[in-house]
Amino acid sequence: MSGKFFITPKTDLKKDLMLDDVAVKGGTHQIVRINAGKLPSDNRINVLAHVYNSGIPGPVLLILAGVHGDEINGIEIVRRAIENKYFENLKKGAVIAIPLLNVYGFINFSRDMADGKDVNRSFPGHLNGSLASRIARIVTLKLLKITDLAIDFHTGGSERYNFPQVRYNHADTKSEKIAEVFGAPILLENSLIPNSFRKAAFDQKVPAVVFEGGESVRLDSFSIETGLKGIHNVMEFLELKDEEISSKAQSRYLVQKSTWLRSNMAGMFLWLKSSGQVVKKNEIIGVINDPYGTKSVDVVSKTEGIIIGHNNASVVNLGDPLFHIGSQYKVINTGTIEKI
Repeated sequence: MSGKFFITPKTDLKKDLMLDDVAVKGGTHQIVRINAGKLPSDNRINVLAHVYNSGIPGPVLLILAGVHGDEINGIEIVRRAIENKYFENLKKGAVIAIPLLNVYGFINFSRDMADGKDVNRSFPGHLNGSLASRIARIVTLKLLKITDLAIDFHTGGSERYNFPQVRYNHADTKSEKIAEVFGAPILLENSLIPNSFRKAAFDQKVPAVVFEGGESVRLDSFSIETGLKGIHNVMEFLELKDEEISSKAQSRYLVQKSTWLRSNMAGMFLWLKSSGQVVKKNEIIGVINDPYGTKSVDVVSKTEGIIIGHNNASVVNLGDPLFHIGSQYKVINTGTIEKI
């Protein structure tokens, strides 16, 4: 599978690759420290960008994680990729790898910035705005400006597990292709969210996909391994590396429509089915008990589908999301996505 002519690079890598006024010469790896503000203690906070420039014309790939500070699976994926030298000795092009964007959230075990705002709802950002908006603006002005493609790594929210999946904009054929090449078990057609990184990238004509795997503040080996294989596959497809594409998940699903099944009773929740499993309509997939042993209700699937996420909380409230079910899906048995 070849990536030739797939992307027309916007940056001339015969010259130095410029990031935040730092010139990264061809054939080098340099860590660029981008100033992201200060803590109340006056300690400076920097976003560390690992820049690998082959010096040979080709696409610039942005690998981004830690937009939400508590989503550590993505951070670990990019960290391991750097540690295992995924981005060294590039055949052409360049890679910018940022393991941790939201340093504030990371040190506070929080999804959001210190001001309580979500970076991924603050794009394209403003240099005179909130802290989250300023970080978003740095990404928009300094990173997307020189990027040709982007992969944004995330996890599920608090106590919500996401089966490894790649989300893409169906209206963007290039992001659709990158999602397919990535090789995750689930491909999810997902509309662009206003003020998100993916929307900002789309507005700048940068194809971007989001990888989701695991849950926040908990490392998940399956999600991490899937993410690493995905990076490898995309780089090979773009001809940044000469290695072969890794094996893709044996069972892969293209999901066009999904819905959350919510609790109809508060109490103690036990799931009988989990992410990655196919369920039937009217199948009992969980149970909720009151704490006194006097009342119990079954959680019944309202549709046939594939579970792409579930709630790991043991105690739930009325209306809490329990299962994220892909209700309109198709098994992918070939190397390309077939239209539904």
